[in-house]
Amino acid sequence: MTADRTRLPADGWGLLLDRKQSVTFSFDGASHDGFSGDVVASALMASGRHVISRSFKYHRPRGVLTMAGHDSNTMVQVGAEPNVRGDRRQIAPGLAVTSINRMGRLDFDWLAVLGLFARFLPVGFYYKTFFRPHGAWRLFERPIRALAGLGSLDPKAHHGHYDKQHLFCDVLVVGGGPAGLNAGIAAAEAGAEVLLIDEWPTPGGSLLFGRTQGGRAEAEVRRLNLLSRALRMPHLRIMSDTTVSGLFVDNWASALKGNRLYKIRAKQTVLATGGYDQPIVFAGNDLPGIMFADAAQRLMRLYGVRPGNRAVIATANRFGYDAALDLLDAGIEVAAIVDLRKEPNGGDGAAARARGIRIVPNTTLVAAKGHRHVGAVAIASILDQDRRGPPEWIGCDLVLMSAGYTPAINLACHTGAKVVYDPAIAMHRATDLPPGVSVAGSVAGVWSEAFADDHGAEVGHSAALAALGRDAAAPATAKDATARDITHPWPITESPAGKDFIDFDEDLRTRDIIDSVHDGYDDIQLVKRYSTAGLGPSQGRHANLNTIRMVARATGRDIQKVGTTTFRPPLVPEKFGHLAGRGYEPTRLTAMHDRHLALGARMMPAGLWMRPAYYGPKQKSAEAIVAEVRAVRENVGIIDVSTLGGLDIRGPDAAAFVDRIYTFNFLKQPVGRTRYALLTDETGVIIDDGVACRLHDQHFYVTATTGAVDQVYRLMGFWNQQWRLDVDIANVTAAYAGINIAGPQARAVIEKLESDIDFSAEAFPYLAVRTGHLGGIPVRVLRVGFVGEAGFEIHCPSGFGGKLWDLVFEAGQSFGIKPFGVEAQRVLRLEKGHIIVGQDTDGLTNPAEAGMTWALKTKPAYLGKRSVDMQIAKGVGRVLAGFTLPDRNAPCPKENHLVIEGGEIVGRITSAVRSPTLNKVIGLAYLPASRTVAGSKFQIRTDGGRLVEAAVVPTPFYDPDNKRQEM
Repeated sequence: MTADRTRLPADGWGLLLDRKQSVTFSFDGASHDGFSGDVVASALMASGRHVISRSFKYHRPRGVLTMAGHDSNTMVQVGAEPNVRGDRRQIAPGLAVTSINRMGRLDFDWLAVLGLFARFLPVGFYYKTFFRPHGAWRLFERPIRALAGLGSLDPKAHHGHYDKQHLFCDVLVVGGGPAGLNAGIAAAEAGAEVLLIDEWPTPGGSLLFGRTQGGRAEAEVRRLNLLSRALRMPHLRIMSDTTVSGLFVDNWASALKGNRLYKIRAKQTVLATGGYDQPIVFAGNDLPGIMFADAAQRLMRLYGVRPGNRAVIATANRFGYDAALDLLDAGIEVAAIVDLRKEPNGGDGAAARARGIRIVPNTTLVAAKGHRHVGAVAIASILDQDRRGPPEWIGCDLVLMSAGYTPAINLACHTGAKVVYDPAIAMHRATDLPPGVSVAGSVAGVWSEAFADDHGAEVGHSAALAALGRDAAAPATAKDATARDITHPWPITESPAGKDFIDFDEDLRTRDIIDSVHDGYDDIQLVKRYSTAGLGPSQGRHANLNTIRMVARATGRDIQKVGTTTFRPPLVPEKFGHLAGRGYEPTRLTAMHDRHLALGARMMPAGLWMRPAYYGPKQKSAEAIVAEVRAVRENVGIIDVSTLGGLDIRGPDAAAFVDRIYTFNFLKQPVGRTRYALLTDETGVIIDDGVACRLHDQHFYVTATTGAVDQVYRLMGFWNQQWRLDVDIANVTAAYAGINIAGPQARAVIEKLESDIDFSAEAFPYLAVRTGHLGGIPVRVLRVGFVGEAGFEIHCPSGFGGKLWDLVFEAGQSFGIKPFGVEAQRVLRLEKGHIIVGQDTDGLTNPAEAGMTWALKTKPAYLGKRSVDMQIAKGVGRVLAGFTLPDRNAPCPKENHLVIEGGEIVGRITSAVRSPTLNKVIGLAYLPASRTVAGSKFQIRTDGGRLVEAAVVPTPFYDPDNKRQEM
């Protein structure tokens, strides 16, 4: 057929098209034309092409089935992007589309010969062959891998831009059909902030293509009225062309639109996701031209495409009759309506009968024939579940199926909802929904047009009240008598020829399901894995229900007892680009940020925070860092440490909890003292360190590294769910600002400020902690020595951070106080031999390797103790050791420069600097345990391949007796 014969006029047809804008694209190298708004499948159908792909196993010709992106029949390759659903991807000028899963041309696929060998490729054959005789797999591996998969990957494909966005709302409504729109409107009217997500370019659901009360015009008026009401709601946001791919605990949802992944947090979620069509199983039911009735209506109403010229419709509900009326309106002959029901609803067929359509009750489809397209279909009366009457062949080029639906409960199941089969309606229901999740419309079993609106509004209103904290009664369980007349309980006619497909994705036939059961896999979960039913791109949307029916019959069990397979996220494919795309990371600024900029600081990221790297112009960075180091060593310096993680642990079991988490002893730690806190995971790997300050018998303030505090907080919460200790854990990182005053004059500076704390060496010794006020500001003050000098780390509520900095900075002016940044701090800590977790450790480093066995105390348990003890007992192969360069003129190694011995890599550098204080290169390196004795020499390969000799020395490099930090 030419495009003129396959395109319907604009009046009432082609809702999504802009017919004034033509688009030229290519398919398998041939040029095709369409309109703006066309998808690949609709444009190809309009050009007369019905075969769009080849099936996975037997390479059978496949065409349009759903026109909704719910199946694999229209999967194509678009440029370098594989496995694109052609019934949802819009065409664009110059778009290069190719068919997949073929050898040769699409219409003459050489691999279609595999269908002749179907008897030798039974279900599960891949578990039973190719491994005998020994080594046989090597012969089969290459051709099997060549046949596997669908599209092709291009390793050199252009890297697209992907990102993420966080959204928040009171009520999330998934689905923009009548129930979803009514739910969203009602929730917004109740005062909730509502986000409604719909997968189509414009909301409407079935109203976009279907009929209401038998009329198309009435459906369009209803859609426009609902959409107009929704768009006028100030608290209702609609996101079209967006698909929710997963729903997780606490109403956390993921959604995809283009190259963006949305992370959505809602207080309440309403699922109005509708249902999925279920196919009729009969011989040849996969031929192009055989599709769901909804698919034909979408082709006509959304894309203005005539799906055929003469149709046979098989139905078990009113929707098949609605499709027949649409076909007649489009000028398409309807040869017959085959109704699977013994006693069809009289109202369903009245309009069709009045227009002269032949209606055949208690009859089903039993076979179809045709070459790459359906040419005729056989119908037969239903004698009982398994027996059929004599066939009658009817010539046609279009067969529509509307034998029933299965509710789209996948997202509900992601949250843990249970699925039960309701024999009264021959469909599954979602039960035991978690708090905050509700269902509306057909997914809830409501199929009546009038009832769907009321039910959606009721559910939306209830969700809004719950989200706003008002008293709200849960909506009553949906009861709709019309649901009994939607889905036929057995739309299956087995074929002796074995071409009755139950899963189009995997080319599975009814016999394959029966054979799976006979092979001993009689549990539905085992049938799924053995036969691969439901494992294809459609994820069982159209195969699961009929598979369950077949298993029930083969095992003699009720369908309710067979159960169903598990629905897992994602609902639709998520590209690696979506997962790896640019994340949403807010930039956090400390309370003293403006002070740093005023002092000429060069800022650098530290986790989510911005911190001063050094103070001064970039071109003089080396001199600035040296000056800052010397200021701390010789006089006094001040640094912003607000980005350090802070965790408040309170409660009767606070000491016991900290003692279980960290390696040191904390049960008997005195109030007013601090202790080093080393944290390992279950495998004994170092993951963080900090300082634990005991402020009260039942209160610890624990610091953590900037980058790991969120991980530590989550880990603490996770483990206390197991331990159930009586503690409260709060991440107070952002609640506190902090500064560190360090250097020989640090005490003199802080004593200039008005305070109720005694800062004398006797009253405030090293490793003590005090609370009080400084310049009228409430503070927690720690005596710590990370940089190796006398120091006071002062923490205060973040709102006072700027004022605290000003007070200390002003008090230090007479002493020549100098701000220092992260780079100087790293030099200072290295001179003391202190490690930085993540730089001097890696994902395998245990305390023994890092030379930190001194931080392991003898006690019954701490997190990772068993693993640490095993590693120590086994012995370590590498140890972190300090080193210097005997040749003072040698270049300073860089992080991750390699240690070479006999031409082999035996270690690596983790930290190295040219120390301004010691006037030589110092550093830390992982070396073989046998080479860590003081005085041992080793070679470092530096830039350009130059080998530099280094010597092992004890640490600390500076002030080994720790006298200066204890002043």
